[in-house]
Amino acid sequence: MLVSNRRLAIAALLASASFAAPAFAQSTPADTQAAPVDESNDIVVTAQKREESMQNVPISIQAIGTKKLDQLNISNFAQYTQLLPSVSFQALGGTPGTNVVYMRGVASGGDGNHSGSLPSVGVYLDEQPVSTIGGNLDVHIYDIARIESLAGPQGTLYGASSEAGTIRIITNKPDTSGFYGRVDGEVNTVNKGGVGGKIEGMVNMPFSQDIALRVVGFYQKDAGFVDNVPGCRSFMPEPTNNACTATHGGIAVNNSAFVKKDYNDTELWGGRAALKIDLDDNWTVMPTVIYQDERSHGSYGYDPKVGDLQVQHFFPEYRRDRFIQAALTIQGKLGNWDLTYAGAYLDRKDFSSSDYTDYAEAYDSLYSSVGGIAGYFYFKNAAGTTIDPRQKVIGSDHFKKMSQEFRVASPQDERFRIVAGAFYQRQSNDIHQDYQVAGLDPALSVNGVPGTLWLTQQHRVDKDYAMFGEASFDILPNLTLTGGGRAFIYDNSLIGFFGFGRNPAGPPYNAAGSSRTGVAGCFTTTGATLRDNPGGTLLPAAVAGSPCTDLGTFFNGGIIPKGTQGQGFTHRLNLTWKPVKDVLLYGTWSRGFRPGGINRRGTIPPYAADYLTNYEIGWKTTLLDGKLRFNGAIYQQEWKKFQFSFLGQNSFTEIHNGPDARIRGVEMDANLNLGRLTLTGSGSYTDAKTKRNLCGYDDATFTCTTPGANGQINYISAAAGTRLPITPRFKVNGTARYTVPVGSAKAYAQLVVAHQSSAASDIRTKVFIAALNDPTDPATVANPANFYSPAATLGRLKSYTTGDVAVGYEFGNYSLEAFVSNFWDERAQLSRFEECGSCSQRPYIVTNTPRTIGVRAGAKF
Repeated sequence: MLVSNRRLAIAALLASASFAAPAFAQSTPADTQAAPVDESNDIVVTAQKREESMQNVPISIQAIGTKKLDQLNISNFAQYTQLLPSVSFQALGGTPGTNVVYMRGVASGGDGNHSGSLPSVGVYLDEQPVSTIGGNLDVHIYDIARIESLAGPQGTLYGASSEAGTIRIITNKPDTSGFYGRVDGEVNTVNKGGVGGKIEGMVNMPFSQDIALRVVGFYQKDAGFVDNVPGCRSFMPEPTNNACTATHGGIAVNNSAFVKKDYNDTELWGGRAALKIDLDDNWTVMPTVIYQDERSHGSYGYDPKVGDLQVQHFFPEYRRDRFIQAALTIQGKLGNWDLTYAGAYLDRKDFSSSDYTDYAEAYDSLYSSVGGIAGYFYFKNAAGTTIDPRQKVIGSDHFKKMSQEFRVASPQDERFRIVAGAFYQRQSNDIHQDYQVAGLDPALSVNGVPGTLWLTQQHRVDKDYAMFGEASFDILPNLTLTGGGRAFIYDNSLIGFFGFGRNPAGPPYNAAGSSRTGVAGCFTTTGATLRDNPGGTLLPAAVAGSPCTDLGTFFNGGIIPKGTQGQGFTHRLNLTWKPVKDVLLYGTWSRGFRPGGINRRGTIPPYAADYLTNYEIGWKTTLLDGKLRFNGAIYQQEWKKFQFSFLGQNSFTEIHNGPDARIRGVEMDANLNLGRLTLTGSGSYTDAKTKRNLCGYDDATFTCTTPGANGQINYISAAAGTRLPITPRFKVNGTARYTVPVGSAKAYAQLVVAHQSSAASDIRTKVFIAALNDPTDPATVANPANFYSPAATLGRLKSYTTGDVAVGYEFGNYSLEAFVSNFWDERAQLSRFEECGSCSQRPYIVTNTPRTIGVRAGAKF
């Protein structure tokens, strides 16, 4: 009966998607204390740097307004992207704040490393970019005017990190019309988990007819639902198993000190303040500041080999992610031209501790022929005794981003109109990754850091300069031609240290016996590396906290960062036609880009910029006297030499330029308002495939016959025609909301259903196992046993369908609601990951929150 009802609900809701969209009218400031605006009203957006009706914007755009955000109780990234048909994401480890967002299938997988590629989708908070490497800023959603999703290249107006699209979070602004506010609270309980909740509030305070302040505050506790259950690991020379006792000189460990139910929980708090100052009728100054502090514990990925929503981890796990952004926006007029300055400074720090026991388990098996991981890595203490080989990773990133944009716009009612401006951005990241083995001999540790097997200590800088502009000309009253371009320069650099230590007394030089990375590769005063000049004097470390520098370029007696630069031009050409009132048709040819960068392993060359060219036709329609809104687009995209990231040797990220890819798709969204009943929905179909082979080693011909840099025999890692990972082929959602008057109050019921099809976790179907195998030996490479498939090992992201239901009552300025989220208790597979590149024994699944039941209440004043 449950299955039958479930199918019936899915059919009803997804059928409504043919008529319905996550696009709702933007509320004015007064709407936060008065009745909400009618969902059938038009939506005002600023996607093209002007205020205009969404139905007049000739690009694929979805917008979720204040009212809809409140109705669906949306507070974070994962919740609102469920309603955006063209958006997918990869949850790196599942911890909040580590999501990497993709649009329209422009995804090769493996992104998000702090030394990896820049994002392909830009994220903006009001006028300021907040995209960072290693996961987008997960801004808490409360008192937000709307979220705009701009699909397709936005390279002319939004630049480098908007290659595949842009997401804009637009806050409600201070209002001089009067004093008002609101407060909202929630308590919930998670099936197989704990109790959570949140409290949020805002107040708008006018000080005069020209000055107003708006302040928002919030606290949220997300209950845990993954259990860390008892478990053991044993290491060679005893065979690897889960025995709790060791024999034959082996080592056994257990996790009794860290066993905990509801292991993963998150607390978040913060606030936002904006001050609006009207200098006169034409000029407004608005400084804003936002602070957010998010603290997560445990693992958000569960191990299906252990059990549903269960893991066996052996070290403390936590992550703290905090940021502050100060921004200034100045808007005014010079004559009848609009002028805008938008500047911001973002400071984001994250600090984490994670369990890396899976690495020891996998390598113990991999090196079983030489005595396991302890035998191969020489894991001994100062007394020469073999020690527990497990690792934990202490990591941190310190992002700083400064951006400035100045632009002008001609009058919007002129036949010929332009938007033009200049942009500058500087991003930096101080990277720290400390792989610790308790009791490791200082002589086998990274020099000067006892107990550290491997250290990454780097400083990265990414700079962007651009001039941009778009011009529109009304050829006829109903026919408009728009052309735009962006000239850009990027300048990216990386310097620091990565790798093992080096024992000055001689072999074993370090725990891995390796001389390829780490101190052995550091520069001496002669410019030669210590490996080639063992008696030389090391140059001082360029980045504080590291023993020396092996990532950089020797120049004039010192070390300068490795760098890469580039410049180019992106364009957009658009033709818009309105054959009749309330119907708009458009065709677009546009291009976006993503800058190149530096690989942190010095033997791997820099990777080049990649480009995305988009061909699109679309429509915007408003029918049935404004009751039905139906929009859509059909597109084809050509992705040239896409940047491809993967965990290579020593399990750290390498970035290469892969082959070209072709992406075709359709996306539609609609909204039908029948008075008491409102139906909304959206959907997309994405067909993303490689056009040529992805090779095991770089090959400009993509035939995978050119040997690797060290003579490795090449092979096809993913054949031409392989589907790109992460993005599902189908993604649809539908919402039905019925409201009925009850005297002077009103009651409502709401149902939301979302579905997406399966997708691959990794693009690669074949990878050579380099450990203990010779990649230059034809017989070895010819043996299938010396290869594995990351796509098969990780497994596919399975299709899933989720449903949410809510009933509520609004009376005067008060509201009360009961809700059930994920009422089928579906295990949505948001992403799959492994702790290291060779940890093929334990893939983890990041899932959604299990069935959650709760109540929320709100009051306006």
